[in-house]
Amino acid sequence: MQGVSALQQTAASPFIRACRREPVPHTPVWFMRQAGRSLPEYLKAREGIPMLDSCMRPDLVTEITLQPVRRHRVDAAIYFSDIVVPLKAIGLDLDIKPGVGPVVADPIRSREDLRRLRDLEPGDVSYVTEAIGMLTAELGATPLIGFAGAPFTLASYLIEGGPSRNHERTKALMYGDPELWHDLLDRLAEITAAFLKVQIEAGASAVQLFDSWVGALAPTDYRRQVMPASAKVFEAVAGYGVPRIHFGVGTGELLGLMGEAGADVVGVDWRVPLDEAARRVGPGKALQGNLDPAVLFAPTAAVEAKTREVLYAARAATATGGGHIFNLGHGVLPSTDPDALTRLVDFVHRSTEA
Repeated sequence: MQGVSALQQTAASPFIRACRREPVPHTPVWFMRQAGRSLPEYLKAREGIPMLDSCMRPDLVTEITLQPVRRHRVDAAIYFSDIVVPLKAIGLDLDIKPGVGPVVADPIRSREDLRRLRDLEPGDVSYVTEAIGMLTAELGATPLIGFAGAPFTLASYLIEGGPSRNHERTKALMYGDPELWHDLLDRLAEITAAFLKVQIEAGASAVQLFDSWVGALAPTDYRRQVMPASAKVFEAVAGYGVPRIHFGVGTGELLGLMGEAGADVVGVDWRVPLDEAARRVGPGKALQGNLDPAVLFAPTAAVEAKTREVLYAARAATATGGGHIFNLGHGVLPSTDPDALTRLVDFVHRSTEA
């Protein structure tokens, strides 16, 4: 299986070693949304091409995924795609509108609507398999991270019809029709797991599950209404042996539960220091994060000072045998100076050399 050989090829990389809580030569670095709007070469490559179309062109996906690796010398690449790609692939009428985000033409709000969510077959996303094959050939020993949207976040887009500040319709369905809610999340867990399996079998060395909006929930609701579906996704890919990362925004109160869901690595946003995050998550998990993305707009000296704070907290967090992957507490902001990211990678590497 190509995924197995790719994992073997990247096993000694600092990123994979940190995911497994093994000693590293330096703290590995990658950034969520490292491939994207902050890079002029990305804007040039994507010029005139709609977002979803760009996700379905293996040559373009390969180029965009490699751009930050070339420029910033990050320790891992992340596959360029979008969390709604598998939903589009099974035939849902949706699009990604510039300045808005994913928009669903016919939201999922009834049991009849649920029937539109068919199984995802590998042939539905053959362009993913092709692109990952091209990428792993170029990346060599540099790991490629595959990713997918978590069931709750996908459900929120499908129910609301697009991005939402308060998730009113989502919570109304969750509380008002728990049986339909359970069936919807279970269906999305199956689709998400299938999408991650395609990426792993094609050569991804790790996967990240993005639950971007789950911070809108209280811990009790997360445990009862969401965690079983996320756990189903993680369990479905456990046999591949690739590190599994779990990340959400505003999830300080959920960190322990997100770890319980089955991740090997828990991503932490900038609101919780890593040493405190380690206490909440508990032993046996690596941590990822967590510089505030807005810090990169400050002068270099200030960026380095805040980075030292993150690294100091990480040392405390990993003192009893944990691992740390340096990242931002959320994605790279569109107007970020790319040179600031390049300097940050170099600073973390130099500051943490064994």
